[in-house]
Amino acid sequence: MGSVMMAQVSTGWVFVWVFLALVAGAAAALAFRSFQDRARRTSAEQEAERLLAEAKNKAREILRASEVEAKETRLKQQQELEQQHLAAKNEIREAEKRLEKREDQLDRQFDMIRTKERNLEKAEAELQAKQGEIDKKNEEIGELLVKQRNELLKVARLTVDEAKKQLFARLEQELERECAELLAKRLTEAQEEAESRSREIIITAIQRYAAPHTAEATISTIDILSDEMKGRVIGREGRNIRAFEKATGVDIIVDDTPGVIEISCFDPVRKEIATQAMNRLLRDGRIHPTRIEDVVEEIRANVEKQIVEYGKKASLEANVQGLNKKLVNLLGRLQFRTSYGQNVLRHSIEVAYLCQVMADELGLNGMLARRCGLLHDIGKAVDREVEGGHPAIGEEICRKLGERPEVLNAIAGHHGDIPATSPYTPLVAAADAISASRPGSRRESLERYIKRLDQLEGIATGFQGVRQAYAIQAGREVRVIVDADQVDDANALRIAREIALKVEAEMTYPGEVKVTVLREVRAVEYAR
Repeated sequence: MGSVMMAQVSTGWVFVWVFLALVAGAAAALAFRSFQDRARRTSAEQEAERLLAEAKNKAREILRASEVEAKETRLKQQQELEQQHLAAKNEIREAEKRLEKREDQLDRQFDMIRTKERNLEKAEAELQAKQGEIDKKNEEIGELLVKQRNELLKVARLTVDEAKKQLFARLEQELERECAELLAKRLTEAQEEAESRSREIIITAIQRYAAPHTAEATISTIDILSDEMKGRVIGREGRNIRAFEKATGVDIIVDDTPGVIEISCFDPVRKEIATQAMNRLLRDGRIHPTRIEDVVEEIRANVEKQIVEYGKKASLEANVQGLNKKLVNLLGRLQFRTSYGQNVLRHSIEVAYLCQVMADELGLNGMLARRCGLLHDIGKAVDREVEGGHPAIGEEICRKLGERPEVLNAIAGHHGDIPATSPYTPLVAAADAISASRPGSRRESLERYIKRLDQLEGIATGFQGVRQAYAIQAGREVRVIVDADQVDDANALRIAREIALKVEAEMTYPGEVKVTVLREVRAVEYAR
């Protein structure tokens, strides 16, 4: 029992000592933590004091730098203000000098005005005095005229109305003669000046543009080597020729002429397609309806491509930009169109160059003049498919495609069908006449040529006082012989102008027609 109790007591003390050890350890830990906290707080306070000292030092440095910068800025602003003040003073001094000069000028002008006013007053006084003298003289002249008229009436034994009629008749004759002479003088001066200037412009335009003087004609006949090949073209019972005409829309004329067939069509493009297709079929030798259709379709596609290429080349050669694709296509079609044997596309390019040269000489827009000249005959591309003249057709096409009003007026008015509303229209008309009238450019049928000459002579002989009229120089000139007893020199000029105006109004002709009126006096006497 005793040992058990001792064991229990020793075990209790062990727990006590353990508890005391734990309490002592906890107290030591708390003491150590408080010591650490006081050490950390002390170091933090020292660090804060150090940072505060550094911040105060930096603030002092920043304050000193700001004060220095503010002083420099104030000095600069003060210098700028002083410079501006000095400049303003200089401007004020200059303005004062100008004002002084202006005052001196005004004073001199005022003195001159006062002097002129005094001179004008003197002149008015002299004029009033002279006017009084003139009034007196007019009264005296009126009295003298009344006396003279009364005396003339007594001597001539005429009434006042009869004298007026004779006087007016004589004055009318004299005025007619003077007007005719004045008109002749003014016309001569105007013609000399206009001819000189226009000749210079036209010669410059022609010299600066060198174009070939002949144009290729479209092919209308095809050579065939043998009658056997001609038979192949016709085919059995004419089936080949019918298939060819149906595929191309042309007429094939096979006559008795050996080695030749003719292709006839009003459309130059279809005529070109048929010509190329026939040549290819003749070279190939295989001619039957299926082959004909294949070749014609292939040639038609090639010709359409050629048309586009011709149009593009023409626009590039004429240096006309921004054309609508439809206009380019129509320009290409003009390659296969001729007018009196002249290729219309080459003619249009030539007119474009001439318009540009003349426009530059006159100070106009050369690029716009080129455009007007290139498109002036665009209606001829479809004039055989659409009713109307080519100027109206071309103007309608270009209006739909958005061309400028100057271009539209030049197209519609280059033959005088409508009044010209821009200076480019007469330029196009002049360039068109130059291109059409140069040697070798165009030809016309004999029947039409003779009819034009007869009409020209008929117009000239229809005037009073004309005895004879002769058309010479292939219709480029008409010489008119007048009766010297009925027509004097002044009226001869009037007749020439009236004939020219009537020819312009009633005839259609390329280029210009010169009217020459001849008046001569022949004195004939017989010695018996």
